Amino acid sequence: MSNQRSGADVTIAGALESLFQHGLQFRFTAYDGSAAGPVDSPVKLHLRNRRGLAYLLTAPGDLGMARAYVSGDLDLEGVDLGDPYEVMVLAMSRLSFRRPTAADAVRLVRGLGLRNLVPPPPPPQETLPGWRRLLEGARHSRTRDAGAISHHYDVSNRFYELVLGHSMTYTCACYPTPEATLEEAQEFKYDLVARKLGLRPGMRLLDVGCGWGGMVRHAARNYEVEVLGVTLSRRQATWAQEAIKRDGLDHLAEVRHQDYRDVAEGDFDAISSIGLTEHVGVKNYPPYFTFLRDKLTPGGRLLNHCITRPHNRPVEVGAFIDRYIFPDGELIGSGRIITEMQDVGLEVRHEENLREHYAMTCRQWARNLAAHWDACVAEVGEGTAKVWGLYLTGCSRGFEINDIQLHQVLGVRPNADGSSGFPLRPDWLS
Repeated sequence: MSNQRSGADVTIAGALESLFQHGLQFRFTAYDGSAAGPVDSPVKLHLRNRRGLAYLLTAPGDLGMARAYVSGDLDLEGVDLGDPYEVMVLAMSRLSFRRPTAADAVRLVRGLGLRNLVPPPPPPQETLPGWRRLLEGARHSRTRDAGAISHHYDVSNRFYELVLGHSMTYTCACYPTPEATLEEAQEFKYDLVARKLGLRPGMRLLDVGCGWGGMVRHAARNYEVEVLGVTLSRRQATWAQEAIKRDGLDHLAEVRHQDYRDVAEGDFDAISSIGLTEHVGVKNYPPYFTFLRDKLTPGGRLLNHCITRPHNRPVEVGAFIDRYIFPDGELIGSGRIITEMQDVGLEVRHEENLREHYAMTCRQWARNLAAHWDACVAEVGEGTAKVWGLYLTGCSRGFEINDIQLHQVLGVRPNADGSSGFPLRPDWLS
């Protein structure tokens, strides 16, 4: 067994194998000529250099692996870099790191050298850990939220066009049939939201966290609704406003670069929040839902669409997601969301879980990334493109195995007499 070797006999492959709870389930080779894991595994990793080794040893787990991979120090062989789905299936089902003991540390130092336990600088795609981001302001302060949103959404509009497709929609689609295209599913999702909100010509809709304005334009174009969308991403707002003018909808629709908390207008007939709640922070749900409730006219409806957990226990997000994808992102179960909505006086009328739809959505985004790999790399660099390949396929697998979910929760601000204005059987339930 590799973890029984003396320090002088330690190889890189043996050292890595010793850090896994159940050994290696993939083939691993290293620049020192060592190898471990099943020869016939479809997943093959090759460690190219000393810096990659230091990443693996100083941050055992998904963070160290991601650092080495993103930096080009760890190769995935025989795998499409834009769509490494098979790797994520393996990583999320059969791999688990164990916590190194003091004896492990001594053995690794003797066998591999102390210099390999000095952490190299992280790749430029990585943000600071949460405790160091406190210098940017308290968690979910306006300044820090703006920075977190910019990190993820201000990558490149062209990059998002290549990955997301024509709809420029970066939220869960809803597939009317398994054969539907991504564009058809995104259109169906927007119309499902519109029908749940009961949109009709002449209404006023507020779309918070509106992204590139997909819901804004759908509501204006198909329902003749007056729509205001707000986003913390300047690049999203610019793109959305150009699309609104191009589509001839500027008499009905507007997208602002603005924090939703700064929206001065009120008396909206409906509010859509599609993919914003993940960035709010669980402790901020009461003021968040209170603010949205107060922006509704009596009888007005709120559709809250967000990623959730399959339970309501607080869980920290993984280091990779926190530092590379969604800094300060937080998830909780749909039960907590429903409770918070009810506790501020919103009547919850309907909820549904669309996790299988989000698995399909992420898989198609990954396929788009793979299909346009060279163009994506030219736009954002290979390191960032690799991050997205891991992220999209990892999320797809997470939705498939019920690690994460996607819930739409529909609420209404009751009228003074307690009535809701809901039909006995809404058309979107048929």
